[in-house]
Amino acid sequence: MEDIIALLREQNEHVYVPLDLPTEDDLVMIQEELLIHLPDDYKVFLLTVSDVIFGSLEPATVADPNLHTHLPDMAALAWSLGVPRYLIPICEHKGNYYCIAQQGEVTLWKHENKAQGKETWDSIWQWAQDVWLES
Repeated sequence: MEDIIALLREQNEHVYVPLDLPTEDDLVMIQEELLIHLPDDYKVFLLTVSDVIFGSLEPATVADPNLHTHLPDMAALAWSLGVPRYLIPICEHKGNYYCIAQQGEVTLWKHENKAQGKETWDSIWQWAQDVWLES
């Protein structure tokens, strides 16, 4: 995990208005808003690297409700499109959603067939390494 965090921090693009990292209180409010518990690894991910801007993927954020990547808005749209309610979308890409399950496994939900694909990653950190850092 620490290696992936370091790699993401290295790749973080410098922008005029950087993103903010959330606080623990922000995560509590998000969980209350979504009515779902965030997996522990996902909480660490949000607290440590959700301000990183890198590549073509834009993972969900929680600190600024005005961003198009704000998790509650992303989740509401994903769930309305058919993503199962037990999956939490972590990133939208071309109408498809990378989602995390309560056990921490990340899967790709494909909009065209409204189903989970065969692509899975054991953790959000493996997803970050294999998908986000390669985007």
